[in-house]
Amino acid sequence: MVGRRALLTGGIALCVAFSAGFAVPALAQSYPDKPVKMIVPFPAGGPIDTMARLTAADLGTRLSQQVIVENRPGAGSTIGFKAAASAEPDGYTLLFGSSGSLAIVDALYPSLDVNPLKHFTTVATTSLLPHIMVVGPSVPAKTVGELIAYARANPGKLNYGAGLGTPPHLLSTLFKTQAGLDVTYVPYKGSAPSVTDLLAGQTHFTIDGMLILIPQVKQGKLRPLAVARPERWPDLPDVPTFVESGFPDLIVDAWTGVVAPKGTPAPIIDKLNAAINEGLRTPETKTALSHFSALPKASSPAEFDAFLRDQLTKWAAMVKLAGAKGE
Repeated sequence: MVGRRALLTGGIALCVAFSAGFAVPALAQSYPDKPVKMIVPFPAGGPIDTMARLTAADLGTRLSQQVIVENRPGAGSTIGFKAAASAEPDGYTLLFGSSGSLAIVDALYPSLDVNPLKHFTTVATTSLLPHIMVVGPSVPAKTVGELIAYARANPGKLNYGAGLGTPPHLLSTLFKTQAGLDVTYVPYKGSAPSVTDLLAGQTHFTIDGMLILIPQVKQGKLRPLAVARPERWPDLPDVPTFVESGFPDLIVDAWTGVVAPKGTPAPIIDKLNAAINEGLRTPETKTALSHFSALPKASSPAEFDAFLRDQLTKWAAMVKLAGAKGE
C-alpha cells in the first residue's frame, strides 16, 4: 500500500511538473493579450521620455498590442523604479531605464534598496546618448587645453552646472579632478536650467548630452571642445575626442534600456528582446534616433546584464569621486 501511494504521489508530481513545462511557453505565445505598461521614472518631454516613446511605439507595433508610457517621476527616479520593481512579474509592466535610473541610482541612494540587479531582469538596451563638452560665451577657450590653461590662470573663478548625481555632474567632476582644476560645481534640478544659465554666462562649462547641447552648438551659442566618444562625432567632424585631448578615461555614454520585474518568465523576456532588437535594426528607428543625437544599441538579455554590472561599478566610482548624495 505504501509503495502504491508513493508511486501515485510521484506520478502526480511528475504530471504537474510536465504541465508546468508547457505552461510557460504557452504563456509566451499568447503574450501580450492586453496593453503593456512602460514606466518612465522621469517627467514627460525630457530626453529619456522621448527615447521611451520611440521604443514603446515600435514595440507596440511589433507585439500587435498597445504599449502605454506612464511617467512616474520624482525622488531622483526612485519612485518610478520602485513602482516597476513591485509590479507583477508577468511582462505587463516594464521600466524604461537609463544610466541615471539604473546604473547611478543605487550609489546615489544607498539606503533606499534600489539595486537594479536585485529587483529587475534585463530585457534589452535601446540607445547610447553621447556627451560633449562645451563652454559658454564668456570663456575664450577653443580647446580643452586652452580651457585648462584659462582655469589655472583664474583659480576659483570658473564653475560648471548640472543636476546632482547626473551624468553631466559626474563627468564634469571627473574632468575637473583629472585636470587638477580649482573650479566649482553648481547644482541644478536638471539640464534645462543649467544650460540656460550656461548660455547666460552664469556658469562656464559642462559635459552634457548631445541631445540638449547640439542645437546650441549649431546656432553658435556654445563652443564645443571635445566629445566623450572613442571617435569623432559625424555631425561635428572638427571637434576632437577627449582621447585626442589627453583624457583617455573620458569615453562615457549615457544609455537607455528596458528591464522587467525580477521573476518575469524567460520566454516573455526573450520575446520582448527580439521585438525591441528587430526595431532597433530598422532604418526608420536609426533615423529617428539620429534626430536626437542618439545611437541604437541592440543586445541580448545576458549582454545587457553584463553591461549593467560593468556600468554600476564605473558610475559608483564617479559618484564616490564627486561625493554626491541623493536628497
